[in-house]
Amino acid sequence: MSLESLEEALDHLFPETVQWRRRLHENPEPSFEEWNTRQFIADKLREFGYEEVEENVGGGGITAYLRGANYGPVIAFRADFDALRIEEETGLSFASKNPGVMHACGHDGHTATLLSVAKVLKAHEDELSGSVKFIFQHAEEVLPGGGKAMVDAGVLEDVDAVYGLHLRSPLEYGTVSYCEGYAMAAPDFFSIEIQGKGGHAAHPSSTVDAVVVASFVVNQLQTIISRKKDPTQSGVLTFSTFKAGDGANNVIADKASLKGTVRTFDPDLRNLVEEKIQTMTESICEAHGATCKVTYTRGYPALFNHIEETQLISTLFEANRKNVNVEPIPLRMGGEDFAYFLQEKPGSFFFVHSGNKEKGITYPHHHPKFDFDERAMLTGAKCFIDIVGHYLMDTSVVSSNSHHAVGE
Repeated sequence: MSLESLEEALDHLFPETVQWRRRLHENPEPSFEEWNTRQFIADKLREFGYEEVEENVGGGGITAYLRGANYGPVIAFRADFDALRIEEETGLSFASKNPGVMHACGHDGHTATLLSVAKVLKAHEDELSGSVKFIFQHAEEVLPGGGKAMVDAGVLEDVDAVYGLHLRSPLEYGTVSYCEGYAMAAPDFFSIEIQGKGGHAAHPSSTVDAVVVASFVVNQLQTIISRKKDPTQSGVLTFSTFKAGDGANNVIADKASLKGTVRTFDPDLRNLVEEKIQTMTESICEAHGATCKVTYTRGYPALFNHIEETQLISTLFEANRKNVNVEPIPLRMGGEDFAYFLQEKPGSFFFVHSGNKEKGITYPHHHPKFDFDERAMLTGAKCFIDIVGHYLMDTSVVSSNSHHAVGE
């Protein structure tokens, strides 16, 4: 067995990989409700010949074990499979059959990609020195997410290193990218309810104008980022919703509602922003005679790609993926619950670009017209095979002395 033979097997399997993806795309299921999707994945794994298939891991995840004939490290690959509550507008022949739900983030592609790797490797397990644990994760899109539950259930206890990928549209197909260290932010969310005193617009002095108070809150909380945060740190505070009043021109609103999100990497900054949103909002409201209720919800932790593992995959991809560009990218402010896996074990999360301007595949993730170039699934599968070659096949272009030992 060689990397070339595995690549050829993936090439041969690709039409079936596309069928799997389209079947998943036609039948999307939202987070924590992926009943048929889970059954499809488990059935496929058993069809491939996997006997160690565990379902309902962490409440809804699935794992399968590929055990090589010889002793070696255990590496894990993860793919997510939940969809979003979005009405699809792609017009694809395999568009969602479930009203109000669609795969608008590429998770159908992630799952099909990992299934293809699982099928190809199963035919060669006797030639591997070590094991591969395939992790199919539910509920990436909705807090508290499936990643933490699977980690808490011990999915990584016997794993030495863990890797995952994400298809990236609308970035043009033909590139695989990576980011050392912090790569994706901790996405937190907040809501603020302000209670003032309504009244007639002609007599503002007898009221506590919730619109005015809320406006002060919006303006002043921006200074948390511009004046409280260390300028060398990355951070975002965005207000996404401002609601007040009933539409009447001559009524001063007694209530206002604000919602927004915070994105940070540094844990201390995350704590600071949460504290300041609470204390500054309370002080502003008190100064104007209003009251408030602040609700701050922490999302996933920031995703930190381990340096050695990220340098490893960048070297492997540069050496083996001759038909694509391999390049570093700056950190991103989006969130991803693969962060929980990387808090538990060393590894890295990389990106396979999947846009295609000629085909009109230019829409961003979570858009009703989102799609991806299906060739990116084949690229991603071959990247996973590169990692297998390094750990389990002794075909790596990276010296074993340059990477910390695992499986010992």
